[in-house]
Amino acid sequence: MRTLRSFAFSRLAQASLVAVLVCFSLGATDAVGRFNDLGHKMMCTCGCGQVLLECNHVGCTVSGGMRDELTNNIASGQNDSLILQSFVQRYGATVLAAPTTQGFDLVAWIMPFAVSAIALIGTIFLVRNWARNQPKLAVATGASSNPAEEALRERIRRETGTE
Repeated sequence: MRTLRSFAFSRLAQASLVAVLVCFSLGATDAVGRFNDLGHKMMCTCGCGQVLLECNHVGCTVSGGMRDELTNNIASGQNDSLILQSFVQRYGATVLAAPTTQGFDLVAWIMPFAVSAIALIGTIFLVRNWARNQPKLAVATGASSNPAEEALRERIRRETGTE
């Protein structure tokens, strides 16, 4: 009976340990996931034009500090939007890899599609206009009124072997 209780206690202790480890590992994965997600939403401000986590300049003095700041903000428990806002306040709106979907920044999302649609419609109207204004070709008749032209055609038919 005693071995059965010790076995049950041992299993309960193991299950508790596994549960605690899972909770801690999920928390660690969440922080790493947030770091990667937020780091790919921001640009390095050193002037390289690359995403913060992708900045590959040797000795870049800016990206290391920004990564440390991002890590500290995540560790302090700030939410993602608050972290992004703090980076925007510190480095300006150019720190964002993509414009926001609010206010005037919405134009940056709409304009490429609007310009493409307008260009497509303009091209369709232009091609239709060109097709409408093309001169009509005269249908060739069997006999020509010019004997020199008829002789030239006969020579072409003989040399090419066509009918």
